[in-house]
Amino acid sequence: MGKIYCIMGKSATGKDTIYKRLLADEKLNLKKIVTYTTRPIRAGEKPGEEYFFIGEDDVKKLDEEGKIVELRAYNTVHGIWKYMTVADGNIDLKNNDYLIIGTPESYKGCVKFFGPDVMVPILITVPDGERLQRALNREKKQQNPKYEEMCRRFLSDAADFSEEKLKEAGIEHSFQNDNLDECYKTILKEVF
Repeated sequence: MGKIYCIMGKSATGKDTIYKRLLADEKLNLKKIVTYTTRPIRAGEKPGEEYFFIGEDDVKKLDEEGKIVELRAYNTVHGIWKYMTVADGNIDLKNNDYLIIGTPESYKGCVKFFGPDVMVPILITVPDGERLQRALNREKKQQNPKYEEMCRRFLSDAADFSEEKLKEAGIEHSFQNDNLDECYKTILKEVF
């Protein structure tokens, strides 16, 4: 039985970079699970790479078909944005190990759907001041920076990644990303 390694972290912790490095490591031979979202595409993103970008009608159809593994909705300054993991036929745990980016809530939903023996949490942490500076630097590069949404997301991370939520999800260990290379090496050593 394959495993699903779930990379989690508050915004601007480096989880996307670590995710990409793990996927690129041919020795690990990880396949990616691309999640779905109703949020607008950001500059530089490609549909099917970071997310599948869908509309509300698509969400309704997936729900009616019983394909939604877990779904989270966030009330942003731009409206409700939904993120979800979908059983879309692309996950073959008999033959592959997978990598997914998520939150404690999505991890908990995946544990319920796939089972605790399949799911492996990888929580990335960075001090809040450093995260805020990273998020600001990233947002400045956007064609239309959304600073209000950046701030909302930064604040909502406190609730989404609270000690209580981590405990509920059974996530007990984290990897501090003060130095990307060292953090990556530690993950390889301790998880794989």
